[in-house]
Amino acid sequence: MAVAFRAIVCFIASELFALPVAAGEADLAAITANGGCPSCDLNLAEMRDLNLPNGDFNGADLREADLKGASLSGANFSRADLQRTELERAQLVGAEFSRARMRSADLEKADVSGARFERADLRQADLAEANLAGADLTEADLRGALLRRADVSRAVFLNAKMDDADLERSNAAGADFSGARMLYADLDRANAKGASFRGADLTAVRLSSADLTGANLTGADLTGAHLRRTNLSDADLSDVKGLSERRLAQACGNAATKLPAGFSIRPCSSQLPE
Repeated sequence: MAVAFRAIVCFIASELFALPVAAGEADLAAITANGGCPSCDLNLAEMRDLNLPNGDFNGADLREADLKGASLSGANFSRADLQRTELERAQLVGAEFSRARMRSADLEKADVSGARFERADLRQADLAEANLAGADLTEADLRGALLRRADVSRAVFLNAKMDDADLERSNAAGADFSGARMLYADLDRANAKGASFRGADLTAVRLSSADLTGANLTGADLTGAHLRRTNLSDADLSDVKGLSERRLAQACGNAATKLPAGFSIRPCSSQLPE
């Protein structure tokens, strides 16, 4: 009986949202009562400040929907279409976004800590000042994404595509960028203490004034990387590719910095060129 009721409510909600009109209070009430609306057409829906923890929106069409300030921690958006969706300041702790389409979505200042974004499409998404601490972005597409001043500490970006991503002044302490493709990404002034860039493609990446103390860069490609005033104390640069003495001379480290044979680094206690 409960299954039948759920199916009826979902059908009614999908019919309502198939219309090119904004969602009304009665529609939101139905979604809340039903615990979500999987596979529903919620394109352009007005759902600002929706309070529905653990809501089910699996496979839903939420393109350009307004969910600013919504409380949706633990919600399921797996395979949902969230392109250009407004999620600014939304509470999405531990939410599921695996394989979701989120191109140009607005998650500025949203809390998506512990959320799962495996293989999600986040191209050109706005995640500025968002909290992604501990989030899983394995194989996610973050090309051109804005993560300036975001908290991505302990987040996993394993094999992610991050060309031209902007992580300036982000907190990436303990983050895992192993195998990530980060061509021309911007990590200027980022805190990447203890982060792993093992095997990552860091071609032409910007790391000016970044703190990579204790970072693991073994096997990374640093061709053309900007290392001006980069702190590499205790970092492991074993087997890195594309490193040049001229560029490394702009960085600093300490006696524990592991470098390829024949390379040296100035101590961080010395004056670096401006």
